[in-house]
Amino acid sequence: MENFPSIFNDVIGPVMRGPSSSHCAASLRIGRLCRDLMGGQLNHILIEFDPNGSLATTHKSQGSDMGLFGGFLGWEAYDERLPQSEHFLEIEGIKVEIEILDIGADHPNTYKLALSNKVESHTLTAISTGGGMIEVIEIDRNKVSMAGDFYETLIYCSAADKVIPFMQQSFSHDEMIWHEGAEAGTSFIEIKAQQFPDEHLCRELLAIDEVQSVKRLSPVLPVLSRKNLRVPFITCNDMLSYNENKNLSLWELAIAYESERGNISKEEVFEKMRAIVRIMRNAIETGLKGTHYEDRILGSQSVQLKTQLDNNRLMGGDANNKIIMYVSAMMEVKSSMGVIVAAPTAGSCGALPGAVIGMASSLNLPEDEVVKAMLSAGLIGVFVAAHATFAAEVGGCMAECGSGSGMAAAALVEMAKGSLPQSLAAASLALQNSLGLICDPIGNRVEAPCLGRNVMAATNAVSCANMALSNYNHLIPLDEVIETMKQVGDRIHHTLRCTNLGGLSITNTAKQIEEKLGNNQPQSFYKIC
Repeated sequence: MENFPSIFNDVIGPVMRGPSSSHCAASLRIGRLCRDLMGGQLNHILIEFDPNGSLATTHKSQGSDMGLFGGFLGWEAYDERLPQSEHFLEIEGIKVEIEILDIGADHPNTYKLALSNKVESHTLTAISTGGGMIEVIEIDRNKVSMAGDFYETLIYCSAADKVIPFMQQSFSHDEMIWHEGAEAGTSFIEIKAQQFPDEHLCRELLAIDEVQSVKRLSPVLPVLSRKNLRVPFITCNDMLSYNENKNLSLWELAIAYESERGNISKEEVFEKMRAIVRIMRNAIETGLKGTHYEDRILGSQSVQLKTQLDNNRLMGGDANNKIIMYVSAMMEVKSSMGVIVAAPTAGSCGALPGAVIGMASSLNLPEDEVVKAMLSAGLIGVFVAAHATFAAEVGGCMAECGSGSGMAAAALVEMAKGSLPQSLAAASLALQNSLGLICDPIGNRVEAPCLGRNVMAATNAVSCANMALSNYNHLIPLDEVIETMKQVGDRIHHTLRCTNLGGLSITNTAKQIEEKLGNNQPQSFYKIC
């Protein structure tokens, strides 16, 4: 299927806890699908990570283990128990082994899992594609493509000739695929649909001699896909053509896109974004009260900035300093396992809301204007998701903070009642300024230099918004800048893409911080080889 990102799937979301969306939220979604594949009965799990990928060095410290365990337990990405998921997994008696070995992974965020209980076993391989998005690429050695945006029914059977005609007559589906496994018991029919077959139909299926079992894998994304999915546009140029004689603003175009993409009303799109804005605002307010968490490098710093700001001890304008404070507060909530919104990722969750909500607060704007700005940002993110990436493991911090900066710049122009061309120019300028930004987290935590880069992304967005509002010539169209982002990301050395193998992460001081954090870690009950 073609890649038509959803604002609420791919760009602004998920609502989650943890340091990294591509580690915590994505792995939890993978774990949820593993649980469904095993019918909720898990006894033993072998997890394999490739030594050449990002997960070999970051799976524990950046939350992949925590997310997987929460998924195995059937939790949501915002569950307050997530920091204790290892403990709950042990209580459930689920044994876990993690091995680092060459699995021939083509993607740096590859999860290879072997699952078993007392009666059956299965294998599943999946990748985290950035911002909490995933793709299951293999089940029981059969090539598949599952993003978690369908109700997936797997009918394990020895032959398809009886089952497929029966299902075609009995059940409405979007796609039906026969996967003929190389070994006995690994062949299945995959059905993508808007719902599961009902219990009566499942019983009829199981009565067919060739059918061994029926597995139901629930969607893990908030907005579903469907057969013959279409969107009104998928590039900036397409959008401008669509908008001829319509004269819609960027936020209205975002609603038109997401309404058709998700098959939901325009009013529902607006209210979904309002709910997200309120979660973001609550996170900022929580951060400004001070946060505490043992396993982190940086303490609560936004409170210090607030004190200095209140005492008129800071340079620059009120809006700029408030934005820095809000970005910091959001990042501190993330690092203390509070609830945040990945926008577009958890590692870059501060830039967009910090810039937009901070500026709105300084200008005393109503909530509706913030919602419109955030919708505008979401549409810029759709273009990035469709044609580049949000994964730092693939494109460096340019993919995360750079994208967040471009999204925020367009949003700020929208909030200032600028024109559509000015919004696109602001996004282009902000992304141009972010090309080549590496990802090198200190101490294997998503805190530093992540905080500073989020602040830089937000203030870059303000500068570029003002440049665009002043009709600076951005020269390169947004579509071409996004295309260049992809090309540059492909050329960044893998040690500088969130692997803890280059940049600031390998300085002497960073290694000392990492060692100190490692010494403070409790002994894990699961085995790592």
